[in-house]
Amino acid sequence: MRTESQNMPNRWLIASMGTLLQLALGTVYAWSFFQQPIMAANNWTNSQAAWAFSLAIFFLGLAAAWGGVNLPKYGPRRLAMTGGTLFSLGYFVAAYALYIKSLTLLYIGYGFIGGIGLGLGYVTPVATAAKWFPDKKGFITGMVVMGFGFGALIMAKILAPLFMSITGGNLVMVFSYVGAVMLIITLPAGYYLVNPPPGFVPKGYTPPAVSAGAQASQDTITAKQCVFSGKFLMMWTVFFFNIIAGIMFIGFQSPLLQDLLKKTMDPATLSNPQVVAGLAAAGATLIATSSIFNGLGRFFWGGLSDKIGRVQTFRLILGTQLVVFLALLFVDNPIIFGVLVCYILLCYGGGFGSMPSFVLDVFGQKLMPVVYGAILTAWGCGGIVGPQIVAFLKDNFESQATQYTFISASVILLLGLLITFALNDKRFTPKEEISKSVSEPASIK
Repeated sequence: MRTESQNMPNRWLIASMGTLLQLALGTVYAWSFFQQPIMAANNWTNSQAAWAFSLAIFFLGLAAAWGGVNLPKYGPRRLAMTGGTLFSLGYFVAAYALYIKSLTLLYIGYGFIGGIGLGLGYVTPVATAAKWFPDKKGFITGMVVMGFGFGALIMAKILAPLFMSITGGNLVMVFSYVGAVMLIITLPAGYYLVNPPPGFVPKGYTPPAVSAGAQASQDTITAKQCVFSGKFLMMWTVFFFNIIAGIMFIGFQSPLLQDLLKKTMDPATLSNPQVVAGLAAAGATLIATSSIFNGLGRFFWGGLSDKIGRVQTFRLILGTQLVVFLALLFVDNPIIFGVLVCYILLCYGGGFGSMPSFVLDVFGQKLMPVVYGAILTAWGCGGIVGPQIVAFLKDNFESQATQYTFISASVILLLGLLITFALNDKRFTPKEEISKSVSEPASIK
């Protein structure tokens, strides 16, 4: 057992660099800022443009799963810097795709290459910071992933408007500039990410006692057994449903707000460039504001889960969102709409803030990177399902698309909420899990 010493890296610096890396990667959540300009410049449909974002999140999930498995082999520094490089390269390829108006190349650049970079970069700081802070699991993982939630704020209110102004709205140049900025941020941040030495224990922290039987079980369990356990499947599904509900808004919150604002305006004014610019600015403001709640939700719910338990936290996240989505069916006021969207993003971020410590509790620190990487495939799948539901509704049911979106999200959240009660069902006991060769290092509250 090794405690902190003067020769060790400062664990708070490592956590801060992990948060900075997440901040850069989280700019992907400002996709809705570019959705309509890309559609207008290339005559693409909602669904066609949205697939770039969907693919980025899908490959994020797959790459995170691979990264979790291979993190011990390659180390956090190498994976994080590789992820940052690929994420930046994705922007450069996407810029060229927009230049030649190639939808396929946009998918390859922003979706495939950028998505892989996102996955490798995302899983690394979360798993690494968790190892440095066994005394503050929910707090520190919530802090690190909070950076990802704040990324959309940086993009929607600083980088994108600045580069759009400098280039006169030239999306090719905007994406090129963003790629360069991402490279400058992610490489130094990734360089600082290193694992603690074996047996590391923070000063003043006493690890909880583990019985000999439990320790033996943890030592013999395999990642495959964990991933194919019933408990993992239910955790994955709850995470998946929460992601679908939130990412529906992340990909389309700006267009949805603009559609709502248009209902209160004279149709004759909608072609006025100043009106169009005003609508875009309102959408960007919502992206920026909701991103703050997305980030704070990761921090708030992650810390709260340390006190009330992981399952109870997910019940509150899903249940309160269900009420909000039902309320949105009757909301016509843009301000109230924005407030409710911010709460949805608070809960969306909360899932990411709570899940790392949830995985730690159930499957233990040794297998955390692998199992957490595998559970992030729920993010990848949700990244396809959520945006494509909204895109399909907007392309085929324009006048009723918003209401249908809220109804779809409500059904999804209800299913997820029901599953959280199964997670705590008396029939689902540690004994039964052990009989399936899956241990339970800590009980689930």
